[in-house]
Amino acid sequence: MEQINRGLLSWASILEDTTREQAIATAALPFIHPHVALMPDAHWGMGSTVGSVIPTLGVVMPAAVGVDIGCGMSATRTQLTRADLDAVGPLAGLRKLIEQEVPVSAGNYRDELSQTARTRVEELERAAADQGVEPDRYAGTWRRQLGTLGSGNHFIELCLDEADRVWVFLHSGSRGVGNKIAQQHVKIAQRECARWHIPLPHRDLAYLPEGDDTFWAYIRDLRWAQAFAAANRAEMVDQVVNCLAEWAGAPISSEETITCHHNYTEQERHFGKRVWLTRKGAINAERGRYGLIPGSMGTRSYVVRGLGNPAAFNSAPHGAGRNFSRAEARRRFTTDQLATAMTGIEWRAENAEAFLDEIPGAYKDVDVVMRDAADLVEIEHTLRQVLNVKGD
Repeated sequence: MEQINRGLLSWASILEDTTREQAIATAALPFIHPHVALMPDAHWGMGSTVGSVIPTLGVVMPAAVGVDIGCGMSATRTQLTRADLDAVGPLAGLRKLIEQEVPVSAGNYRDELSQTARTRVEELERAAADQGVEPDRYAGTWRRQLGTLGSGNHFIELCLDEADRVWVFLHSGSRGVGNKIAQQHVKIAQRECARWHIPLPHRDLAYLPEGDDTFWAYIRDLRWAQAFAAANRAEMVDQVVNCLAEWAGAPISSEETITCHHNYTEQERHFGKRVWLTRKGAINAERGRYGLIPGSMGTRSYVVRGLGNPAAFNSAPHGAGRNFSRAEARRRFTTDQLATAMTGIEWRAENAEAFLDEIPGAYKDVDVVMRDAADLVEIEHTLRQVLNVKGD
């Protein structure tokens, strides 16, 4: 861990100058208590640094959470092993089945809801009514968005652990409805700060004060979107397990299930005060808590247990963290290099051009990230991918 200044601690051994400068600007805000923590995967981001943990007193910054509210990971360990997969046959059939059953890519939603999705939608409807949230005002299609993947760095994977046990492992968030909620409140915060003539290092650091109605309106919408994101991942896990059962011709049991947000805000107690803690690309790693840290496409991922490091606000990295922007990755790398990186993994190779900006070379070395995180988490399982599903 490096203390960059009084208000900024960093666990990142790889830290670009632009990332450092962005984090220093955030850490200098008067309501930070007592410092910002940069995770090992920290990199420059819209709104605030991805891979940062930001504790604020009496305010929240909607752009710090970002537009994918509640984005995170879910995984379940099945009773299957590699030998069971090999006995069924090539994984291409399973990949195609998952792509048929789980809508992928931006704007691709469900035509019909499964029974489990209907139940989850009803729970979200009740929560919205109880909390005074109006999701239909943001996206009338939100019910059909439940159980859909999206695009970009979101994925569904089948992985094997060190004992060759099969895991379903996926990454997604609150989809279009969460994006619309976030955009609306970012605009409100920026408008209000301008109206109050509040000087800011950057307009994306605009905030809402706890005593204002706009603050609680955001918190209500935020919490609902975080619940939607968790339900979205749970529904996809169920659907992928169903696909696995159909492909394998046998029932699938979930032996162990883990889920975690890595873009969210909660009220927690740190350094003697109740703060609004925003984990922007970071997971809760309080002592004993299980979490998930994915590597990039074609590399390893990890099931971890938190060590409860107080200086890091009981947090840990959320992944490998980008080394290059999507545009830069497309300039630097080729589809042949991506195909080489994906050797031995079942994936939609015919769409390699669409996935090029997700090549492992565009990300930090996940092994370096995990070494930097040695005092934040301990590794329980190392997962290697055998199947990958992504949206265009």
